[in-house]
Amino acid sequence: MRLLIGTDTYPPDVNGAAYFTARLARGLAERGVSVHVVCPSSGGRPYVAERDGVVEHRLRSMPSLAHESVRLTVPAGARGHLDRLLSRLRPDAVHVQNHFIVGRTLTRAARDHGVPVVATNHFMPENLFDYLRVPDSLRPHAARLAWWDLRTVLSDAEHVTTPTPAAARLLREQGFTRTVEPVSCGIDLVRFSPSRAGAPERRRLRARLGLPDRRTMLFVGRLDEEKRVEELIRAVARIPDLQLALVGKGGGRRRLEAVAAAEGVADRVVFLGFVSHADLPDVYRCADVFTIASIAELQSIATLEAMASGLPVVAADAMALPHLVEVGRNGYLFPPGDHEALALRVADVVADEDRRSRMGERSRAMAERHRLADSLERFERIYRDAARGAVIGAAAGSAG
Repeated sequence: MRLLIGTDTYPPDVNGAAYFTARLARGLAERGVSVHVVCPSSGGRPYVAERDGVVEHRLRSMPSLAHESVRLTVPAGARGHLDRLLSRLRPDAVHVQNHFIVGRTLTRAARDHGVPVVATNHFMPENLFDYLRVPDSLRPHAARLAWWDLRTVLSDAEHVTTPTPAAARLLREQGFTRTVEPVSCGIDLVRFSPSRAGAPERRRLRARLGLPDRRTMLFVGRLDEEKRVEELIRAVARIPDLQLALVGKGGGRRRLEAVAAAEGVADRVVFLGFVSHADLPDVYRCADVFTIASIAELQSIATLEAMASGLPVVAADAMALPHLVEVGRNGYLFPPGDHEALALRVADVVADEDRRSRMGERSRAMAERHRLADSLERFERIYRDAARGAVIGAAAGSAG
């Protein structure tokens, strides 16, 4: 099978959609699929490279005015490039991950070339409002326009997926009438696994990562406004002898440092910044509890990684996060924006090591429902069914 994946964000971009797409591409290549990815160039100039068995076709790009770490494909010439690529590769299916420049242009080109399109939605308007500096008063109008635009692009796909039932329900609520299949982003349960040595290993890993040896709540993700990390900082200020480790980069770091100082916990909020791919599993293993306050998560890969690593979870009761929490069994939910409730829940988790350990075991068991291998297998079947349908459709058209 030959597959062409189109995406507007791909590593070295740091976000959940980019990481999912890279894992999908590498995993399919390991299963014997011939995988090509078309995406923006990370440096501006177009080029082709092969990494981990995946051929990357990098399109000419320009800086984004909205976010310093995001580059946009230059629209001029993109359609011609994609037409040539489709003619040369003759893929069995195209899988688009976004509905922006690459996603919409590739969808139209694939339709014109008779190639079936599978689309996965990772988008909510809230993901862009802060970057685009949309005033609060205009956000409802901007959201309606954004959902209309998304529906328009997705309507040209033969098969639409999204990571969770909550994300599928959201699309239906926003007027998308086609069938949407929830397919988990999946998690590597070998790479992300619990600490086997318990507290002694946590102490050793904290020392290696430069963390003080104290109880640790953890967040992994972008330090941007939509993630609401300030709520985590205000919560840790209300729990004695607990520190917050923040892993990730983002435009909100200086603001968050100011919040920590104002709350009097600058010495208990540790900004670890970007952590390498190799070290990330150890970051989860050195923590006691994973916390997330975001209200715009369609799944949350970081939360799944934490669960696979055997961590209890305290999460905002919003969007898809409740799918990852069995209240009282692997963690707790708290009302979005209520850092007092968040603090109480975290304090409850870390107060009893035996209960914390049992919750971590339950998290691991729940994460096993999201095996990456299962997600890869499902996507491969989707591509084959789409390709088979295209062949049958073409044959019927010829007969007619």
